[in-house]
Amino acid sequence: MKEELEIKDKAGQPGGLKIAPFRPHIRKTTPHKHNNYFEIIYLTKGKGWHTIDTKEYEIKPPVIFTVRKEQVHFWDIKTKPEGFVLIIKKSYIDNCLDNDLKGLLSALSAQTCLFPKDNTTSDFFQILLHEHENKNPNRPLIDGLLKALLAKILESATPASSKNGNNSIFQKFIQLLSRENELSNKVKHYAQKLNITPQNLNAICRKETGQSSNDLISDHIINEAKRLLLYTDATISEIAHRLNFKDNSHFTKYFKRHVEQTPMNFRNDSD
Repeated sequence: MKEELEIKDKAGQPGGLKIAPFRPHIRKTTPHKHNNYFEIIYLTKGKGWHTIDTKEYEIKPPVIFTVRKEQVHFWDIKTKPEGFVLIIKKSYIDNCLDNDLKGLLSALSAQTCLFPKDNTTSDFFQILLHEHENKNPNRPLIDGLLKALLAKILESATPASSKNGNNSIFQKFIQLLSRENELSNKVKHYAQKLNITPQNLNAICRKETGQSSNDLISDHIINEAKRLLLYTDATISEIAHRLNFKDNSHFTKYFKRHVEQTPMNFRNDSD
């Protein structure tokens, strides 16, 4: 255990996008987070387990996993894997002028594990990889190929969880939640940042996800607390401070209300 999680940064290429074959030698990795990038993993072969935050997923190819920058994940792969890894850095999204593409990314980021209906998704990854490997890649073409790939992936989402994610305010709200140094458990805090009323923010969140803004904030804070409790040696007081609670007692009551366990009991039960 350690006080800080390992943070990986693999998207050093200009433009902030990278696609590559999944490395066949990967078997077991340590829990880690990503440095400001969104990762899409498509596996066509391989058996084992992929843990994202506190949930363990069995690898049953063809399968697609997504990992957001605030999530902790690690692999336990038993057989040789094959597939693709697509990394999309924050800079790529910030510089993208295509709102439809941003909407697709937002919708996909709400998914964690998808099972494609067939293997044709591989063709989209392969074409995008081929264009990305050109010495002078065509950015508009790559944007178009990426949009087609994301749309193809989202065909595999169930209707209940397939959200259009087109609301720009909602996207900004999710981005604010990802700023670890500005976390708050107050809807009013985020509504003020977005220059709207708490009531409007709540209505937008319900339209996009079926959840209230308060529920989304609570889910985010509790998930971050669980990551820190499971994957670091930070004390309860240190975690309370990092999550912007005024004291240890306030954090413990908040955590217990949502998890029905104290933070310490949750950590001890997970050992």
